[in-house]
Amino acid sequence: MAEGELPSVLILDIGGTHGVLEDLAALLKKHFHLITMKEFLGNKEEMRKKIQSIFVFECRPTIDRELLESLPNLKVIANSGVGVDHLDLKMISSFGVKVTNTPHAVADPTADIGMALMLASARRLVEGCHIALSPDTKYFAVDWLGVEVTRATLGIIGMGSIGYKVAQRARAFNMRILYHNRNRRRKEDEEAVGAHYCAKMEDLLQQSDFVMLVVNLTPETHKLIGKKELGLMKPTATLINISRGAVIDQDALVEALQNKVIRAAALDVTYPEPLPRDHPLLNLSNVIITPHIGTATVQAIRMMAEEAIANMLAALNDQPIPSEVFPK
Repeated sequence: MAEGELPSVLILDIGGTHGVLEDLAALLKKHFHLITMKEFLGNKEEMRKKIQSIFVFECRPTIDRELLESLPNLKVIANSGVGVDHLDLKMISSFGVKVTNTPHAVADPTADIGMALMLASARRLVEGCHIALSPDTKYFAVDWLGVEVTRATLGIIGMGSIGYKVAQRARAFNMRILYHNRNRRRKEDEEAVGAHYCAKMEDLLQQSDFVMLVVNLTPETHKLIGKKELGLMKPTATLINISRGAVIDQDALVEALQNKVIRAAALDVTYPEPLPRDHPLLNLSNVIITPHIGTATVQAIRMMAEEAIANMLAALNDQPIPSEVFPK
């Protein structure tokens, strides 16, 4: 790279259906020369040695062995977002390439969407909106009831930074907070939000009015919630997922919702995304599904880009990387 020349970063595209948002592209351009996948594929021989980093936005571009083999000077892959289950960390590491994510930018907006889904499901806001807007509505039924969040029991599965921020918000609703995590939090952390540790997930499921999933997708958490776990929940309970769709056995969830094993579900994530248009989850009145918008705020998207930029610059300058992700 010539003196004064910006380092090159590979992105899928700018704008369009799957490309990097134009505002974020403008931010990246302050520090990098952007090369789109189309430009790279159209002139591989010239581009392949220039590219030192890849910016992954909304899980794109796809990182596979063929791409890694074609980029001899690649040093870092910067993922926008905290989840890296779409990246083969061991394979990437075998090429001597570092992976980073953006945990600090995602915690607050993801906790917010968790609370939004819980409230919307409890008070049946989506159904209520349809009733209020329907041309067929002549009166509002007096027996159309939701349930209260205030003083209810919330079970949080996964008490990392996002789960803890959910607990902070839930405390303002005077909720009884239970949590299950691989590692118990410090006593001071628990006391600050009034959270009680459940060493067994089963205990949490049996006691909770709302169960919120806030875990990373790993082989251990794949289909963490299945028929057995749903059967342990109260028939009046609601399942909320703000982690990854594959954490839930969706066939078991459909059956549980249809048979009133649980009251309702509120999902910001599914598997796949979006669901096929004929998927049974889409036709159930006791489910809310949003299009994976946990971090979809103006502020969060910009913060993620800034965090990713800091990670890439640190890696390219052989400095300590703020948010490096290591293969297990």
